[in-house]
Amino acid sequence: MSLDLRSLRDRPFELLEQLEASLSAARLDAPGAGGHQAQSWTGLGFRLGDRWLVAPREDVREVIAPPRATRVPNAQPWLTGLANVRGELLAIIDLPRYFELPPRDSTRGQRVLVLNSRRMPVGLLVDEIAGYRQFSAGDQRHELRGEAGPLSPFLLGAFVRDGQPWYAFSLHRLAQNESFRAAAA
Repeated sequence: MSLDLRSLRDRPFELLEQLEASLSAARLDAPGAGGHQAQSWTGLGFRLGDRWLVAPREDVREVIAPPRATRVPNAQPWLTGLANVRGELLAIIDLPRYFELPPRDSTRGQRVLVLNSRRMPVGLLVDEIAGYRQFSAGDQRHELRGEAGPLSPFLLGAFVRDGQPWYAFSLHRLAQNESFRAAAA
C-alpha cells in the first residue's frame, strides 16, 4: 500500500494505524540481525476454510469460545450479532462467511479472535486455531500473496513451513476496510 503519510496529518489515529501496518510489513521483510542470524516472526495461526493464516500477535487481544450473540436487524449476514463479553459489547463477525467461503461441516473447532483495539470492539469467528507459529526469513514466499484470492488485500506476506502455506493476515487492515465497516445491509 503506497500512501502519503502526510495526508493523514490531521487524522492522528489513522496515521498511527498506517505506521503500525508499515512496521509490521517491514518486520516480515527484515533481514537477519547483522546478516548472520535469521530474524523470526511470530503470529497466531488459524484456519479459514482450507487456508491457514497467521495473524501478528499484536493484532489479537485474546481467543475465546464463540459467545452467544444477539442478531442485529438489517445487518449483513456475516455479522453474527453482538455479544456481551465480560461487560463489553463485541460485534461478532463470521470471517469465512465475510469472505464467502463454503459453509463448514462442523463448528466444533471454531473460536473467536478478539481484535486488539479499544476503538473497534470486534470478534472474528474462525474455523480453527493452530496456536502460535514462528517463521524465519527463509520461510517467506512473497509469490503466494497473489494466490490468496479475496484475502490478498489484507495480507502482509506469506510463508511455507513443511510444505504448508501460511498467509500472514492483518486483522487491523481488515477492520479498516470500508466493506467490513459497512455491516448494515
